[in-house]
Amino acid sequence: MYNLLMKELKLGVSPIFYILPFLTGALMLIPGWLYFLVILYFCFITIPNMFGVYKAQNDLMFTMMLPVTKNNIVKAKIGVVVILELLHIVIAVIFGMISTRLYPNLTYFFFEPTLGFWGLCFTMLAIFNIIFFSMYYKTAYKYGAATFTSVAAAIIFAGGAEWLGIQNSIVFDLFKGSGVDNSLLQISILIAGFVLFATFTIIAYNISIKQFKKVEI
Repeated sequence: MYNLLMKELKLGVSPIFYILPFLTGALMLIPGWLYFLVILYFCFITIPNMFGVYKAQNDLMFTMMLPVTKNNIVKAKIGVVVILELLHIVIAVIFGMISTRLYPNLTYFFFEPTLGFWGLCFTMLAIFNIIFFSMYYKTAYKYGAATFTSVAAAIIFAGGAEWLGIQNSIVFDLFKGSGVDNSLLQISILIAGFVLFATFTIIAYNISIKQFKKVEI
């Protein structure tokens, strides 16, 4: 399993996708921007390009020739995606911390990069993962419909959250990060978002295994 994951990280992922988190993360320095887009760029750019390369290089046939199980193939693919997702979030958080210090008195129209906001980002990626992998592994080859549907779901979630934050003053104030009680609640949202991310990804893995075992190579 370790060797298969290394194969994915070294051969399956272009070096540009290790640089991209720093490029998109730097967008956190734009004052008062729509910060959901920083994480959504992973869904817009990395996923379709990665899986497009897998398809073009016939990666599935090559991997099936190796002495590995279908379970490990799915686990490695999902594993590398999760690693890249976490890389995007961690780097975005670092830039977000820099941003809040650069603009301490900034009035935000959209969500501020607080702990609660990152919990929402984990939730968004949880939705993306469970839809994308569940659809992709029906064929383990065609990625277009899976990408479109999962990206659309992530956009709807992000847009709905931002709309609710703008329309509802209670929700908007919650994510401003002021006050001890507010901070504790935001930490709870962050933990809940991460737990949801982990849970949905595990569910996506189990669904993908069942789907992939039905695929005839």
